[in-house]
Amino acid sequence: MKKILASLAIIGMFSLGAIAQPQPGSNGDTGAVGGDPIGGGAPVGSGIAVLLLAGAAYGSKKVYNARKRLND
Repeated sequence: MKKILASLAIIGMFSLGAIAQPQPGSNGDTGAVGGDPIGGGAPVGSGIAVLLLAGAAYGSKKVYNARKRLND
């Protein structure tokens, strides 16, 4: 059963790539040079800051728990 599911998943991934079609740009062109930047000009800086903050919080929690276990 696992082999069948794995085979279907792989076939599905390759078929999805063949079926998927890119959407035209917001100004109607289909990929001409110039125009909107890739991603639509979405700001990336604040997302990176949030991810760094979440990673620092997670790391500090892990260090705190590890030190707490050593002291007990």
